[in-house]
Amino acid sequence: AKPIAVRPTSETIMYPAFSDWIKSHRDLPLKLNQWSNVVRWEFKDPTPFLRSREFLWQEGHTAHVSYEDSQVMVRQALELYRRVYEELYAVPVVPGYKTEAEKFAGGHQTTTVEAYIAGSGRAIQGATSHNLGQNFGKMFDIKFQDDTGKSQIVWQTSWGLTTRSIGVMVMVHGDDKGLVLPPRIAPLQAVIVPIVSKKLSYADAKPYCESILKDLTDAGIRAKFDDREMYNPGWKYNHWEQKGVPIRIEVGPRDVETKQARIVSRYNGDKEDFSIDGLGAKMKEKLDIIQGAMFEKAKKARDQHLVKVTEWKDFVPNLELSNLVLTPWCGGEHEDWEDWVKEKSREESLAARGEEGEDERTATSVAAKTLCIPFDQPELPEGTKCFASGKPATCWVLWGRSY
Repeated sequence: AKPIAVRPTSETIMYPAFSDWIKSHRDLPLKLNQWSNVVRWEFKDPTPFLRSREFLWQEGHTAHVSYEDSQVMVRQALELYRRVYEELYAVPVVPGYKTEAEKFAGGHQTTTVEAYIAGSGRAIQGATSHNLGQNFGKMFDIKFQDDTGKSQIVWQTSWGLTTRSIGVMVMVHGDDKGLVLPPRIAPLQAVIVPIVSKKLSYADAKPYCESILKDLTDAGIRAKFDDREMYNPGWKYNHWEQKGVPIRIEVGPRDVETKQARIVSRYNGDKEDFSIDGLGAKMKEKLDIIQGAMFEKAKKARDQHLVKVTEWKDFVPNLELSNLVLTPWCGGEHEDWEDWVKEKSREESLAARGEEGEDERTATSVAAKTLCIPFDQPELPEGTKCFASGKPATCWVLWGRSY
């Protein structure tokens, strides 16, 4: 049999080449990005949209002359991921640091953006950006000569975003009718559906709809005129709702008479009548409004389940309410207390449900885990104790049930 290598990420493939390529400080920074399919290192039960054995992702790898330069890169990459989630997917995230127990193996520090899926009451890691320190540089002998002629080890980063992000977006916004797509990433932003009847023939509706389509496309909107004659309007409504198209434009006999169209928003079902005069510009503005409203709707749903807890007795009851829980913590280095919280919360949750145990492979454990130490820290009054250990608290940490 041929020997095979499980490749969860590309450090071991790329870094021997880094050692050959990098000789001088003039070779730095070195920044590489690639899209590739990789195999998951640890594997629990698969979860549709979110967790598969093999996945497609973007991974970036960089090398720098100093820790400060590498840290700038780490935060730039994480800010890019925050913008992907919030500005494109309309999904709010919490940026922060991972604890020592949750950071990337072999790395110096891991930063993350954490999302919340209201439908399941669970958090999910959105994307990560790692400062690898000099650990991999030492392992793979990646050295450079600095401007004084002295040999130094590089400082490295790696960061990645997977197609899981699309699954998160689907689960955050989707409803019982199907997909609900934010306008900025929707392949099709508007669809025109004629309501053909005895009062409005297909021949009469077609030029009217085509003029609307031209106005929309001239305004830069990704639009389509559904001119299929074998399906009735109700079937088409259902079809495009399932596909999550942000705007449906209905054209009936009265609309043609009054030179208007009915606009239906997918995300909330609102209906409005608009004049077709300058409709493209109006729909461009409407799409921006929908994008912002979807973000605010998701943020409101997340914030309603974000609570502060300072005593253990309130911790598991809040997990049972599908909440994200912000607690005072004795520090990300206390892996023993982190393990204690995970096991104790599992034990109390199972007892409250009358269950004896759970499969170790489950991707939906009832145990709490640390999501991140948020960058945006609430005030921590002097003398505040860690909710678990009773030691002096040094920060707030965000917990939740996670995928």
